[in-house]
Amino acid sequence: MSEYAYLTMDVFTTRPFGGNQLAIIPDARGLDTAAMQNIATEFNYSETTFVLPPPDGSDCVAQVRIFTPANELPFAGHPNVGTAWAVAQIGELFGQPVGDTFAFHEGAGRVDCSISRQNGEIVSASIKAPKPLEVRGELDPTIVAPCASLSEADLQLERHPPVLASVGLTFAFVEVQSVEALGRATPNNTAFEAADARYPFEGDRFCLFLYARADSEGRHLRARMFAPLINVAEDPATGSASAALAAYLAHLEGEDSADFVIEQGVEMGRPSRLELSVRGPEVRVGGPCVPVMRGSLRV
Repeated sequence: MSEYAYLTMDVFTTRPFGGNQLAIIPDARGLDTAAMQNIATEFNYSETTFVLPPPDGSDCVAQVRIFTPANELPFAGHPNVGTAWAVAQIGELFGQPVGDTFAFHEGAGRVDCSISRQNGEIVSASIKAPKPLEVRGELDPTIVAPCASLSEADLQLERHPPVLASVGLTFAFVEVQSVEALGRATPNNTAFEAADARYPFEGDRFCLFLYARADSEGRHLRARMFAPLINVAEDPATGSASAALAAYLAHLEGEDSADFVIEQGVEMGRPSRLELSVRGPEVRVGGPCVPVMRGSLRV
């Protein structure tokens, strides 16, 4: 039996027990896929990351594998932001120093990371999405509204229809009429099963990202993410979805440069703040993190 160090972070928050929980195994050498999945299921956080040496010939500092309690993901936002913060705080990986700019090798591709400091202390971490925006099609409002236990009248359809989009991981995006309507949303598993059958993802299950405008300019948004088919009833902060949404909204406006703030997790009592920047085809997501726990697990 072997012991592995772990640490946990709350991501996209400045206070413990806010934001999105993340478990990190900073040296996962010796763990196979089945063991990683078992560990992620044991933590039961929305995601757990496993840090491994990079492939031969890669200029990345590490390979990072990301698991939900049910399956492995090729990319996700808050696990990368939290893992980048942790790696920078540790200062080295596998005997090599780590600076404030580095990259992870992942299933979806290369993920570039950047660390910001004040007086030598880390204040935020950000990542660049591994792929440019891909809009994969429109969705029927009568199919997606019941997924959130809402009516079609609760949806804001004037600016854009519900769509599937991705910058590395696919989500269904739906704008709702108001923050009040957003607060009434509740996932309906039967409707999710119907949507999943109608709109099959490549290797993923149907995940719904709802948002409402919190200002007149549309740069400050409130959001919620439901994914009951992958055992995530609601996620307090979803960086990959937020990045895709920012890229999509900038695309709709024909803007090459745009910045957004997305608040998520408010209804769950785990408020999160995600900062997004779109520069041409590149989109970055970042924010602060708080280390919470350290320990070891036996495998």
